[in-house]
Amino acid sequence: MKTAIVYYSMSGNTKYVADKIADGIKAAGEADIIRIEPKKAYPDKGAGKFFWGGKSAVMGEKPALQPYEFNIDKYDRIIFGTPVWASTFVPPLRTFINENPDVKDKKIAVFTCFSGGGADKAIDKMKKHIGIEGFEAELILIDPKDNQKPEDDEKIRAFCRALK
Repeated sequence: MKTAIVYYSMSGNTKYVADKIADGIKAAGEADIIRIEPKKAYPDKGAGKFFWGGKSAVMGEKPALQPYEFNIDKYDRIIFGTPVWASTFVPPLRTFINENPDVKDKKIAVFTCFSGGGADKAIDKMKKHIGIEGFEAELILIDPKDNQKPEDDEKIRAFCRALK
């Protein structure tokens, strides 16, 4: 089964998990990693990081994205990876989903990385935005790159097993 792992990562936590998931599902088929980046980067330090990212998330903004390669017909499954901003998924993924509305016709899984809270709400909001009843698998992790724990590795392995 061909899988696309589509994610946005500011601090590296989501990228860290995307790479681990790609390694974990290799036996089940090929996985392409597609990093989504806005044309205008969000501030990644200080108060601006939280203000601009949070405002953009709360307002449901859809920022223009850097060019990316994605042909939906190549994939059976899409795995979305997102940090949690203001209890929702990140605006660059909102743009990606709007640009690729047929993702709803694929098997879809999701993973979130966060420091604060609101991951369950973020997953629910993404589900509604895509227009689906549920995800094939869900994974919620707290700062997995910055605060590595053996139980997180097991959660990632369980997520990968759920996709086989």
